[in-house]
Amino acid sequence: MKIICVGRNYADHAKELGNEIPDEPVIFMKPKSALLQSHTPFYYPEFTNELHYECELVLRVCKNGKYIQERHASNYYNGITVGIDFTARDIQDELKKKGLPWEKAKAFDNSAALGKFIDITPEFNPKNVNFCLYKNKELVQQGNSGQMIFSFDSIVEHISNYFSLNIGDLIFTGTPAGVGECVVGDELEGFIEEKKLLSLEVK
Repeated sequence: MKIICVGRNYADHAKELGNEIPDEPVIFMKPKSALLQSHTPFYYPEFTNELHYECELVLRVCKNGKYIQERHASNYYNGITVGIDFTARDIQDELKKKGLPWEKAKAFDNSAALGKFIDITPEFNPKNVNFCLYKNKELVQQGNSGQMIFSFDSIVEHISNYFSLNIGDLIFTGTPAGVGECVVGDELEGFIEEKKLLSLEVK
């Protein structure tokens, strides 16, 4: 199982971090150990002093594939949920200054929180999925898949040119504007439309 992530997929988020708008998907990966298992507590990492939440729509891969054409890409995922790409922002900023990879800031243990999946039906509109994140009952992030620079299907096509997709892989599709810091004691809740799919406390 792989966790494949897309960075800078919402223009407003790229701007809030001072990044350029990409002309192709920005891809990075997290190892299997980054997945926060359900009913497992999330503990604030000891190595960071600036932990950020990034709420994202996550696709569940249901079919093995390579070199997938965009028009066929929807056949390769069958579930969607919200996830949190936890980021050690202070570590990331230092790595970026040095031109080094981001893994220590993005791929640490339990850095990928995942909600309950919703099965994708024929009525599903991939270009109009509303999602949001609440921190301590206050709305901090909201987005719609129609705002993404690169659609679900174009992401699948792009990824599959470089990495084989396998059943059970997860694709984090990027975060909208509004990322911010969380501290011990914060409660985070992620929704698609009106359905709460993710809930966790930072310990």
